[in-house]
Amino acid sequence: MIVTALAFVATLGVLIVVHEYGHYRVAVACGVKVQRFSIGFGRVLFSRVRGADRTEFVVCALPLGGYVKMLDEREEPVAAHERHRAFNRQSLPRRAAIVSAGPLANLVLAVLLYAAAHWIGIEEPKAVLGTPPAGSAVEAAGLRAGDWVRAVSRDGLAWDEVDSMTDLRWQVTQAAMQGRSIDLEVSQRDGHGVRTLHLDLSRYSTRDVDSGLVGQLGFGAPFSEARIGEVRAGSPGAAAGLRAGDRVLLVDGQPVADATALVRRVRAAVEDGKGVGMRWRVERGGRELDLDIVPRVVQVDGQAIGRIDTVVGSMPETIVVRRGFLDGLQQGASRTWEVSSLTLRMIGNMLIGEASLKNLSGPLTIADYAGQSVQRGPAVYLGFLALVSVSLGVLNLLPLPMLDGGHLMYYIFEAVTGRPVSDLWLARLQRGGIAVLLMMMSLALFNDVARLLGLH
Repeated sequence: MIVTALAFVATLGVLIVVHEYGHYRVAVACGVKVQRFSIGFGRVLFSRVRGADRTEFVVCALPLGGYVKMLDEREEPVAAHERHRAFNRQSLPRRAAIVSAGPLANLVLAVLLYAAAHWIGIEEPKAVLGTPPAGSAVEAAGLRAGDWVRAVSRDGLAWDEVDSMTDLRWQVTQAAMQGRSIDLEVSQRDGHGVRTLHLDLSRYSTRDVDSGLVGQLGFGAPFSEARIGEVRAGSPGAAAGLRAGDRVLLVDGQPVADATALVRRVRAAVEDGKGVGMRWRVERGGRELDLDIVPRVVQVDGQAIGRIDTVVGSMPETIVVRRGFLDGLQQGASRTWEVSSLTLRMIGNMLIGEASLKNLSGPLTIADYAGQSVQRGPAVYLGFLALVSVSLGVLNLLPLPMLDGGHLMYYIFEAVTGRPVSDLWLARLQRGGIAVLLMMMSLALFNDVARLLGLH
């Protein structure tokens, strides 16, 4: 819990500081006087005055945002000798540059964070597949347990190397959003037996993309050998004589491809609400043994499934994905662009009802993922930080009052009509923007709580 809280505060702190510093740096470069640079809202916890302009740098109690307060005649009287330094007196291009600098700073940060993660190297599961679900697109393509996906082609010509299972899932998601089928270069785990398979994604589009799409296609957990881990005392597995380290060869005379297939067999061993006995053949210390196992039955989402209360599967094979300096920067820029495009498409489809509003996440989910990523190492945390930075940058560019994108829309109106938005309409739009933001925040928080309770 402490790690999660600290990771959450660090995540918000870095992203807010960078965002507000973008506004601050460009404002100073444009000659605008900055009166306050605030991280957070509410009661001031820390304050320092710096620079010739006596800018106050403060940290406040509520770390859920920040702001840069500039000299502005619309907010307070300005002395005649300083009017040329007021924000409202600046040219339209300068005002637009100051407003857009915050989101752009977040996007630049994302490029650097993604690049740094690639420079450090990220340990990820190899793109070796577990047993695909029956009837899935992956099974229909001819992929089987233990297949190693080496490369992907989205245009039928160029092949993009697949670095890891994470990379494979990302490339499949990108193709599914465009409804473009892809070719896969696949080999056995030892690298032999290379073949090319076709994965049909033509019936998918952006509206089908959510957090569960890749799993629905059949890209589940990476390949894991059907080996027994911890055996809990008093469990059906212990009663049958299973031991940690046993490798499962057969179930009722049928070969077991991997841990995923074994788990599915156990879950399906239910008839009329009772566990169905299974005959397992396991390898232990060079000998083969036959064991009879009867799973217990539990209800999950109204469905009866079998369980043996035993850890099944070994750690999947991993690979360290690392890039050189220039290649890392290129990958960082490419991933930032792709994530930005995906974020915009998802927001657009949520607005028109073609994507589920369950995809909207809030602070609880961010905190949870921040804690998990920190524990997995610096490279993983940097990648997570980059993802949130992209989201923050894109969100702030949306044309909503109260956001930077809303102010840019005002400036576009001013550039087209030659006059600024009236005070009356500004007030109306501000109220509407606050209402929309409150609804989005409420929905995101509701989704967070639902995920924590297992309702999503």
